[in-house]
Amino acid sequence: MIAQLSGIILEKIPPEIVLDVSGVGYEIQLPMTSFYQLPDENQKVTLFTHFVVREDAQLLFGFVDRIERSLFRILIKANGVGPKLACTILSGMSAQQFVDAVMHEDITALVKMPGVGKKTAERLVVELKDKLNDLENIKPMAPMQGVVSATTNPILNKKVSATEEAVSALMALGYKRNQAETSVKKVAIEDASSEQLIREALKSMV
Repeated sequence: MIAQLSGIILEKIPPEIVLDVSGVGYEIQLPMTSFYQLPDENQKVTLFTHFVVREDAQLLFGFVDRIERSLFRILIKANGVGPKLACTILSGMSAQQFVDAVMHEDITALVKMPGVGKKTAERLVVELKDKLNDLENIKPMAPMQGVVSATTNPILNKKVSATEEAVSALMALGYKRNQAETSVKKVAIEDASSEQLIREALKSMV
């Protein structure tokens, strides 16, 4: 199990990064709530990680704090929830928002996530309500090395336009192209970074 990685961010293409660890480049997918807190490219960062091995792929997921990773691990144990859907849920909601939605049985909030229908949302409430109490026993840790404040929005190096990058990121999280394009267009402002557009687009869909 790869539990933690420290290295230099070579590339940021939301929701993924390439992390150089002693000359080896790791492709890591992060929930956007973690992605927002990353430093710029060519800066060092340390991430909590979860390694998924499937017959057709080996996937590495990264998180800026242990609580978010713990919630991810709880989610993927629920029936019908795979790593991609868990990552999408944590991109559209903070860990606390998701816990609140489950504990208060807020089905309406949960079904707004792509891939989460009413039956899935109801199943998440039933299966996870008791398990989420365990999160209360996890003590918050100091920010991982290189992680910036969640209120900070570092500007990405733009190899494509911010709008195109934001739409691609939302599609990677499970949203359909038309929905992604419409949401990004709705929140688009001049000189906004792709991270800002993704953040606001996700907010508009919740």
